[in-house]
Amino acid sequence: MKHKILHFLSQNARMSTAEMAERLGVAIEDVKAMITSLESEGVIKGYHAILSEDVFQEPTVTALIQVQTRPEREDGFDRIAKRISRFPEVESVYLVSGGYDLQIVVNGKTLQDVAFFVSSKLSSMDGVISTATHFMLKKYKDSNVILYEEEQHERLSVTP
Repeated sequence: MKHKILHFLSQNARMSTAEMAERLGVAIEDVKAMITSLESEGVIKGYHAILSEDVFQEPTVTALIQVQTRPEREDGFDRIAKRISRFPEVESVYLVSGGYDLQIVVNGKTLQDVAFFVSSKLSSMDGVISTATHFMLKKYKDSNVILYEEEQHERLSVTP
């Protein structure tokens, strides 16, 4: 039941406990208790909505920043990743394979805000060797949700 509830919530965090209970064939109270338990254990870290970008009054800039670091003895990449994750501009931090060690998602109001963050806060950190910044231009899919309307094409019937 736990894994099914987690799957339901990962697909639609607004799914009601009544609907989950019905799909699982259990009592609503059992689903509520399981969700409360998963939240208190820290398995469920939070909930978020996927929003259309045109709802915001002020435009925002999102950048994907690749960071090459010098791993620390015993801690590896953890200490620097945790330090980077504390910045309010940073939305996400991932340890990745390849030419860079960390992938960071950063939000700012302008390109200059992101550039200032990279030059004054990120690049100057002990252990940061290099960075590569890529600005997101448009989202097509986010968290498994397609963000554009499918075009409807009418096909003409072909007759001999």
